[in-house]
Amino acid sequence: MPLIELSDVGKTYRSMRGASYQALKDFNLQIEPGEFLCLLGTSGCGKTTVLNMVAGFEKHTEGRITVHDRPLSGPAADRGVVFQGDDSLYPWLSALGNIEFGLRMAGIPRKERHERAHYYLELVGLKGQGHKHPAELSGGMKQRIQIARVLANEPEILLMDEPFGALDAQTRSVMQKELLSIWAATRKTVLFITHDIDEAVTLATRIGVMHAGPASKLKATIDVDLTTEQRDRTNDGYVTVYRQVHALLRDEVAIAMKRASS
Repeated sequence: MPLIELSDVGKTYRSMRGASYQALKDFNLQIEPGEFLCLLGTSGCGKTTVLNMVAGFEKHTEGRITVHDRPLSGPAADRGVVFQGDDSLYPWLSALGNIEFGLRMAGIPRKERHERAHYYLELVGLKGQGHKHPAELSGGMKQRIQIARVLANEPEILLMDEPFGALDAQTRSVMQKELLSIWAATRKTVLFITHDIDEAVTLATRIGVMHAGPASKLKATIDVDLTTEQRDRTNDGYVTVYRQVHALLRDEVAIAMKRASS
């Protein structure tokens, strides 16, 4: 049984003046426990909308979304979200304080939350940096704190909306490797949103490619059966998967560009 299932899901936005925009239509996707699924698509295809609905931030207008075969009714502790920017960090709290924040709100005793925060601080490679405030941290370090904060709440599902999109190429590559190590250690179920084929092939155990919007749906999924060593851009296995994904995405990019210019 899949952990997350979206069945014939649709999402229509309506403006104050009554105009409507159908972002998704007949969207179907199953995510298995422990899977690292990257959802890939052009800008405006609705991939972030999918994540927001799974997170419980937005309500779907058609179809059914379930977690453990139970209808999704809103945000819950079993789903943790890591956003693209670092705006969600509290600047007045230290790195450790940010990681502990959700635990404190949940009433976790001080000793336990302190130990758990230190564990996840070390897991993301920032041991000894817990005293620093966000203004003293680099962009990559801030993203690690965001990931540690989500992991400290021990959700079953990790939802990530282009979390490395604002980072420079070198830092992004380091963070991708760091995330793979964290996933290997925790085996969380991950839904990762990206528009970057390289990033998807580097990270995913399966890649979902979406049609161009509006009324987008899932075009295809590709299994990524690559070892850590094979997740190198010069490896033949990597190149093969890249070409498969590129072939699926190429026409959707052309459609999106044509619609944008019309």
